[in-house]
Amino acid sequence: KARKCSGPYLLRLGTMTDQLSNSPLQPLRGINVVSLGINTPGPVAASRLAKMGAGITKVEPPGGDPLKALARAWYEELSAGQTVTTLDLKDPDGRTQLDGLLGGADLLLASFRPSAMRRLQLDWETLHARHPQLCFVGITGYPPPLEERSGHDLTYLAGAGLVTPPELPSSLFVDLAGAERCVSQALALLLRRARTGKAGYANVSLHDCAIALAEPMKAGLTASGGLLSGAFPLYGLYETSDGWIALAALEPRFAQRLLSELGLTGAD
Repeated sequence: KARKCSGPYLLRLGTMTDQLSNSPLQPLRGINVVSLGINTPGPVAASRLAKMGAGITKVEPPGGDPLKALARAWYEELSAGQTVTTLDLKDPDGRTQLDGLLGGADLLLASFRPSAMRRLQLDWETLHARHPQLCFVGITGYPPPLEERSGHDLTYLAGAGLVTPPELPSSLFVDLAGAERCVSQALALLLRRARTGKAGYANVSLHDCAIALAEPMKAGLTASGGLLSGAFPLYGLYETSDGWIALAALEPRFAQRLLSELGLTGAD
């Protein structure tokens, strides 16, 4: 059985908690966001912005957000504190109601294909002419010129070489990374507007997020045989009599302290 070791380099699996969600900072208080995002990236991004103080109005299609049927508790957690409304954007009345919401908004989040946005007259050029104050973050599967191509988290990960068959990924890594990139792009657009008075558009490609997640592997760190893929004994997973332990003692001072407390030497 492993002895207890103090320090930031040792963690029993499954004990991590997210402290960021309890942050008291509200830098986006007074900012109004309309979200057309469903499934994962859009709702996660909207939830992050809400925790920063933004007011969120989520517009769902008549069939609702598929995430609600797949993971109702998580859907409700991501929607907490938001105004959720249902609009049929294929109907002129629905588009008129959305236009009213956008008239008082600072930011639009959307995860439709560009062709669908153009059909709905919600493309950046049309929106900017009607609502010059509105910043816009659009989520697509792939960057131009492939932005009409569809995909999901699994296919983006597989395309970037981040799937090891037959195991499926343990989380929706690309969707969550895409959500965080949406947040950073939204903050950048809002900051630019505050400085220049000009609203802007940013595209978040989930494919590009997957490529970014693969960079450590391409650099050799997490590739098979890499330093962070089993080649360094002080960075890895170890089974104990009562569970697994994740060990990450990369810095020399942490490594020395760990070896000392375990009664080992570097030669061991």
